Amino acid sequence: MPIKIPRGLPAEETLHKENIFTIRTERAETQDIRPLRILVLNLMPTKIATETQLARLLGNTPIQIDLELMSMKTHIPKNTSREHMIAFYKNFDDVREFYYDGMVITGAPVEHLAFEEVEYWDELCDIMEWSKKHVYSTFHICWGAQAGLYYHYGIPKVELPAKLVGIFEHKVTHKGSILFRGFDDVFLAPHSRNTTVLKEDIERIPALKILAESDRAGVYAVSTDGGRQIFITGHSEYDVDTIDKEYRRDLKAGIDPEIPENYYPDDDPDRQPVCRWRSGANLLFGNWLDYFVYQETPYVVEDVGNMG
Repeated sequence: MPIKIPRGLPAEETLHKENIFTIRTERAETQDIRPLRILVLNLMPTKIATETQLARLLGNTPIQIDLELMSMKTHIPKNTSREHMIAFYKNFDDVREFYYDGMVITGAPVEHLAFEEVEYWDELCDIMEWSKKHVYSTFHICWGAQAGLYYHYGIPKVELPAKLVGIFEHKVTHKGSILFRGFDDVFLAPHSRNTTVLKEDIERIPALKILAESDRAGVYAVSTDGGRQIFITGHSEYDVDTIDKEYRRDLKAGIDPEIPENYYPDDDPDRQPVCRWRSGANLLFGNWLDYFVYQETPYVVEDVGNMG
């Protein structure tokens, strides 16, 4: 089934080339079906790249998706044009009266700051509090996962001795987890972060379950019972060249970064990286949409507000 995205969104052309079915508003309104309303709070600086990555994964399922994009009112993006933001993004004031089947909160390049020092932290807290009554299931990514775990459960982030970046092996540690139904015994996922959350801190919270972990990258997936809140510490949505672009950016900035682990063939940055995590990424987002959103959310989406 198709994903409905705003007319003219740059992701549309890319998705068409990849044979991912998109649908215009006029066509969607003629269909006798209630699409899932998915809100993406995009905190990444590369807005257009992230829009495309998430639309690709959300659109690669049998479920019709109505995608809306939101940005922070208290932060002006530096890397995306004002025209793009006006054309395609809403702010919290625009959506606060509505209800959504699902929401994605992306990562953000603010790990070096304490949560309370992030300029839009208060607004993000308002959104996360609002989500408990206005969103059936919220899917947090990387810094968004750390922020969610900190806001909802008081779990701190911890500085790593060096940046964790590359492609890492993971195992499903919560047997029977339907979020990871169909996954191989070992699966790959990208990480790119300077901070982490500790397993022992998560295990102190009875409401949380650790679903998947990595010997090298630590806890990967955490969920509440029923999946109303899901936290993913990596970046399964990344394109094959995303980490390469980050590496080249850091080189240009004189940061002298370490070569990303398990990313370039033979650890040679002059060789083209190979994507080895795309199938897992599609399965992860597909399982979330199917088992935690589509099969659980009320048919009248406004009833989310009565579900506690």
